Amino acid sequence: MSVSEEKKDSTALKEEGNSLFKAGDMHGAVCCYTKALKLSDSKAESAVLYRNRSACYLKQEEYSKAEADASKALDTDPGDVKARFRRAQAFQKLCRLDQAFLDAQRCAQLEPKNKAFQDLLRQLGAQIQQKSVQLNSTDARVQQMFSLLLDASAKDSDRQKAAQNLVVLSREDAGAEQIFRNDGVKLIQKLLQSKQEDVVLSALRTLVGLCTGHQSRTMAIVNELGMEQLCAVMGSVASAVSLAACHLLQVMFEALTEGMKKEIRGKDEAILPEPSKELRSMLRHLLEIMPASKVSGLGRDSAINLLVKQVPRKSLKNPDNSLTLWVIDQGLKKILEVAGTVPELSEGPPLTDNSHMSCSVLLSKLYDDLKCDTERETFNKLCEEYVQQHFSRHGITGKLRAIQTVSVLLQGPSDVGNRTLEMSGMMDAVISLCASEDVTHQQVAVETLIHAAGKAKRASFITANGVALLKDLYKKSENDRIRVRALVGLCKLGSAGGTDFSMKQFAEGSTLKLAKQCRKWLCNESLPPTSRRWSVEGLAYLTFDADVKEDLVEDKNALVAMFELAKSEDKTVLFAVGSTLVNCTNSYDVEKPDPQMVELAKYAKQHVPEEHPKDAPSYVEKRLMKLLEAGVVSALVCMVKQESPALTDACRDCIARVFLALVERQEDRGTVVAQGGGKALIPLASDNTDGGKIKAAQALAKITITSNPEIAFPGERIYEMVRPLVSLLSLECTLLQNFEALMALTNLAGISERLRQKIIKEKAVPKIEGYMFEEHDLVRASATECMCNLVLSTEVQELYLATGNDRLKLLVLYSGEEDERLRKAAAGTLAMLTAEQPELCTRIPGTTTHWLEIIQSLLLCEISDLRHRGVVIVQNMMQAEKSLAETLMESEALEILSVLAKGGEGTPEPVSKIAQNCLDKAVEYNIIMNREGREKGKGTEP
Repeated sequence: MSVSEEKKDSTALKEEGNSLFKAGDMHGAVCCYTKALKLSDSKAESAVLYRNRSACYLKQEEYSKAEADASKALDTDPGDVKARFRRAQAFQKLCRLDQAFLDAQRCAQLEPKNKAFQDLLRQLGAQIQQKSVQLNSTDARVQQMFSLLLDASAKDSDRQKAAQNLVVLSREDAGAEQIFRNDGVKLIQKLLQSKQEDVVLSALRTLVGLCTGHQSRTMAIVNELGMEQLCAVMGSVASAVSLAACHLLQVMFEALTEGMKKEIRGKDEAILPEPSKELRSMLRHLLEIMPASKVSGLGRDSAINLLVKQVPRKSLKNPDNSLTLWVIDQGLKKILEVAGTVPELSEGPPLTDNSHMSCSVLLSKLYDDLKCDTERETFNKLCEEYVQQHFSRHGITGKLRAIQTVSVLLQGPSDVGNRTLEMSGMMDAVISLCASEDVTHQQVAVETLIHAAGKAKRASFITANGVALLKDLYKKSENDRIRVRALVGLCKLGSAGGTDFSMKQFAEGSTLKLAKQCRKWLCNESLPPTSRRWSVEGLAYLTFDADVKEDLVEDKNALVAMFELAKSEDKTVLFAVGSTLVNCTNSYDVEKPDPQMVELAKYAKQHVPEEHPKDAPSYVEKRLMKLLEAGVVSALVCMVKQESPALTDACRDCIARVFLALVERQEDRGTVVAQGGGKALIPLASDNTDGGKIKAAQALAKITITSNPEIAFPGERIYEMVRPLVSLLSLECTLLQNFEALMALTNLAGISERLRQKIIKEKAVPKIEGYMFEEHDLVRASATECMCNLVLSTEVQELYLATGNDRLKLLVLYSGEEDERLRKAAAGTLAMLTAEQPELCTRIPGTTTHWLEIIQSLLLCEISDLRHRGVVIVQNMMQAEKSLAETLMESEALEILSVLAKGGEGTPEPVSKIAQNCLDKAVEYNIIMNREGREKGKGTEP
């Protein structure tokens, strides 16, 4: 926005907004009206601006904003019938039918002959009547089910059936309202106390229906049931009940936190209090679950999962991290109680195999959400105090709890973990316990040692001090639990050089021997799943070595065993499997050094990273084929479906990278889609790291380019594709990613008007127009091809009809370019636009003085597709206005069209037919004589 534009007065901005509204640019119009409102000092003018902006919001489907603006206009002028009509439309879309009817009725009273007002009034009357009938019939059904459930003499099977019907009813808006108003919550409270699992599950699922998207009901239910009861149900040993209660609490959190933002505050207009009290109460109870011995391990995992999802900020752009600070203040030590619990000891709450991993994820999320060094220092001190408190206790139990806490911290916020590990005597205690005769002591110490070897600097320290110990444990221990963990420690230390072939910690061949043992244990089904999971951890480190990658993909049994583990209940294996697959597919980021810098480094005798010969593209391609044959896609799809804190953003990032590598070859894309890969990629493109979102979106683009999108992404799923693809139209993405996104959007835009509307709604059109100016030929051409399909939509046509821009000029100029693909796209767009909007034909001569030469060059082109586009444009121009036809017939176009109309070799029939239509139109205008007339008058052919 220029300085001169900023200085415009409110009237000029309003007029500009009106022009933009007529041209279909709703976003631009909203901006103008908003600026005008800031400058306006007249109430009457402000009311008109609010009314106009309300119309824009209606077009953008932002109905709450449309209602708010229309109400502001009516506050100033209650007789403004346009504002009242717009508010009625907004109320209708917001399902506030009674209020919509009152507004529509008032409009009809003010202007009885207005057809639009009468039509809306009829629609609303029918909708209100339908809702009333539905409520009456639903009320009878609810009463019948309540009677059955309260009848102690009724058969159990009948009561269970009634409970299930209640679930179905709660998912309907009318049914949910009736259940709630008929004291349904009190009945559900009794059902939750039932000893029949099916009845409890039905009660929980009914509550889900009542709370979904409804803030007022959720607040009432939280207060009536109480978090104690809900948490007690979630702490059940029955896994299905615990998971259902967790899902209910998740829905409640979403209703309370999202309700205010979306303005879903119940169907009435009651002024509700802020839900912060209920939110804090829910979080406080979740924190109290942490150390509670009566809560099941699964219930505790569910509580951790809820805290992971609800506490940290969704975006770091949001400056408010007060909820995280509150949780750290109120509950960090409670969370550390879980982190420090050693399951084999009697002290501490019950855990599952996933509890420690989930705990490390929660601690990491809380730490990452802190904004400044002061906050981070407080977090560090609280952790150090807790660890020191247990470490300084008499007896081995306290030291084990301290070391176990350090182990969990090293897996989560590693900076905090490293600080606690460096506390006086901690590392010595770890080394000492590795030599203990007690298996539990050894296990805790060895795991801590493994997690401590995360960075090259620390790995070097442990290589000097702990390798001999780990080797000794691996060779001499009689317990496979210790041996496999010692093996992973050796694997981790042996991979400290990463993919750098010249930086290996161990002697040649050592990593291959370690990997072989990992594969052996992985395939040994007699070992417990936790031990087999550790063998995957080992492979995750060792597969930095290309020789290990080659051996692993050749061992189909090992691959299948790894994929089965990925589908199992043990969620802690997800990241290890993801990392192993990223290494095998070489889908990690590698920065290729500048050749000149490499030479300088060699001259200075500095280390230069070297790539393994077996990491060449030909080897990687073969490995991808082996993984596909072994069933990697089904494993990845199962991993994406996991509802666990273990499915971290880092894990999703790994999965997205592997998917992108798998769809690199065009011939493999069908296999990936057939096994559910396309469906799995959609959530990965929205819930991931920034890099992971881009990788997933690019994989979706590759699939969409070469597959039929309607088959690859059936039903509503195809519409979910648009946003990820549009996200690739960014300067932060590579030109290849831009190009592939444009190609994919071109395919989608050619399918249906609904898809084109979705692309327009995602604000893709200005971005696509930007890429039409890109210097790279392929990107520029693909953007123009995409626009060619989008101009089938009226909104895009209106952009070209709007005055004061060079959109039409660009198409005319591109139709004369040398690049064949660009010419075809531009001429095709021009042909469609001039057919749909004849007014544009009259503007073509004003775009450039070379317009006639460009059109003639299309007619003379040897490429039949371009000739076809050329004759269509000429036909459209001649039909639009006689003066254009005269200009064309006075040029060489007449002679060219005459030759094309004859047909013959090299001229397709459609081209000759359209050329003849052009000549016939010229005859109709009396610009030229018909063929017989010319023969009589001149005796020559034209």
